[in-house]
Amino acid sequence: MKKFDTKVQYLKYKVLKEVAKQAWEGTLLENLMDIPKIIVPTNEPTMRCCVYKERAILGERVKMAMGGNSDNSNVIEVIEIACDECPVGGYEVTNACRGCLAHRCEDACKFDAITFDSNHVAHIDKSKCKECGACSKVCPYSAIVNRKRPCQNACKVKAISMNEQKAAKIDDDKCVSCGACVYQCPFGAITDKSFILDAIDIIKKSNEGKEYNVYAVVAPAISSQFTYAKLGQVISGLKKLGFTNVVEAALGADMVAEAESKELVEKGFLISSCCPAFVSYVHKSFPELIDSVSQNLSPMATISKILKEKEPNSKVIFVGPCTAKKAEAKLESVKKYVDCVITFEELQALFDSKDVDLNELEESQFDDASYFGRIFARCGGLASAMQEGLIEHKSSFELKSVSCDGIESCKIALLRKSKNLLDANFVEGMACIGGCVGGAGCLTHGEKNKDAVEKFGKASARKTIGESISSFKK
Repeated sequence: MKKFDTKVQYLKYKVLKEVAKQAWEGTLLENLMDIPKIIVPTNEPTMRCCVYKERAILGERVKMAMGGNSDNSNVIEVIEIACDECPVGGYEVTNACRGCLAHRCEDACKFDAITFDSNHVAHIDKSKCKECGACSKVCPYSAIVNRKRPCQNACKVKAISMNEQKAAKIDDDKCVSCGACVYQCPFGAITDKSFILDAIDIIKKSNEGKEYNVYAVVAPAISSQFTYAKLGQVISGLKKLGFTNVVEAALGADMVAEAESKELVEKGFLISSCCPAFVSYVHKSFPELIDSVSQNLSPMATISKILKEKEPNSKVIFVGPCTAKKAEAKLESVKKYVDCVITFEELQALFDSKDVDLNELEESQFDDASYFGRIFARCGGLASAMQEGLIEHKSSFELKSVSCDGIESCKIALLRKSKNLLDANFVEGMACIGGCVGGAGCLTHGEKNKDAVEKFGKASARKTIGESISSFKK
């Protein structure tokens, strides 16, 4: 039964599971130093130089599972001791170099970084190279390549560089907390802080004192996860963990589509506010377009606000695929509505820390958001919902949308808008490829996730956005 794409995810899960197990039992602090030994016994093979280094790294992973460095506001952090196996990278001459006579690479280099051996094969002096790439562009054999580290390749906002120890370093002024580097790092040296202990504390206090209800607001991307069980069993599993009830974040998406389509008509041009990593990217890289970002809260915050208005003493925990949601939950405009955010990876750890076997549970009914609210989880879904919103408002406004699949696509659309070259009046921005179904906190990734969300949307009993909102408010 496969639960994760990679062994890195599985290692992260094992740490989360053990931390959660100890937290449920109230023995975490007294057993804290033993967790690395539990996960990697002395006789177990390790990919590091020795079991002791592996345990030292696991100690750092335990800290991240307990919330990470409180002095660092970013939800994404580097475990420096784990970041030591990737080559430094940069431009290198491969064996495709033919030792040609043209030496165009030498002519293109303004820093005298290229020399040749007796066979005319080029070599790059790293102490002189400025990584400009001029040599690579002119080589007729494409023999000079830029070997970037996986984290640098994954980060499309160029927030990752190397520190003096050659470990990854994150520029918080550029980072949008999308988690692409977290998923792509082959050694798990970059990871997101976990607030799983906060979630456990909220649930335990609720169950012990019964002073408040705890709601799980679940992202529609959940329909593509936990494929070894039925969705209704996952909902039952959440209730077995101690949640009072489970609410679809897609209901919030219906509300956002209803309100945002009106806002679009009023303003004439709008940038979506649903993806927190995308909104952060606009703020950090295109500040001149901030006023065009929708004033509506995200689906997560919208439905959480409704729940808090109905029950001011209640607690809301968002469960989804997104690391950037952890950052969004810290915003002044959101933190009064959302008490904690956990990912699907962390939810799996919670299930197993309490020995909750989803396959043994009866199915629970899920709230019926509309098809349009549920497909927010895939790229293009929001644009479709906006069109439906305009139809239901009986508006004659002509929607001309552009759906941006990934940060690079977002950058192109925003650049064009900043230069008045964009032939669109609505920009749907999704930082992760594929949309929320490609989030770093997913158990699995791939095209099948979009198909699962589409199927989940079509299964809804609510055929319109208005019907979904009216039914929930009753």
